[in-house]
Amino acid sequence: MSALVLASASPRRRELLAQIGVQCRVQPADINETPLPGEAPDDYVRRMAQEKAQAVAAALPAGVVVLAADTTVVIDDDVLGKPVDRFDALAMLARLGGRTHQVLSAVCLRAGERCETVVVTTEVTFASLDRELCEAYLATDEPWDKAGAYGIQGLGAVLVERINGSYSNVVGLPLAETWRLLRGFGIASGLGDGDE
Repeated sequence: MSALVLASASPRRRELLAQIGVQCRVQPADINETPLPGEAPDDYVRRMAQEKAQAVAAALPAGVVVLAADTTVVIDDDVLGKPVDRFDALAMLARLGGRTHQVLSAVCLRAGERCETVVVTTEVTFASLDRELCEAYLATDEPWDKAGAYGIQGLGAVLVERINGSYSNVVGLPLAETWRLLRGFGIASGLGDGDE
């Protein structure tokens, strides 16, 4: 069985892996996460996950499997990253309120020269949001380290009317697709050994 390194500082991704019985150690990647001019959102998240995996794998011995992921919120073909300040977060929430947006996550597994990536999209529809609710939400610690300025797994759940697709994808790691990748790389989970 191979060792797994999670190339992410996200506590949510580590919790999601633990939920399916996958053990890992954490070694965050330090890369430039600026989108390229004209880069499509799905190309952006795919590139980010692959670059994170490559950056961490380059410092590790052969045989270590690296899992990297990137999640972003997309509305009107615009990528909404993590808010830089209160004004930015308020603008994001105002834009998302009463509308449907997409959450894209790319998951990349890398071991040596072998690299496999999957991109998953979930549609999320927000309730109509008034200024008072947005202000109250921004007064919490929750929105600041999350793409689109909300977290569906916390207080941000009250902003969401419905989702179409993977819930865990919106949290930051689509578990069904991640599990299939891990299994293919021989990583054991709570459902048994990855090798058949």
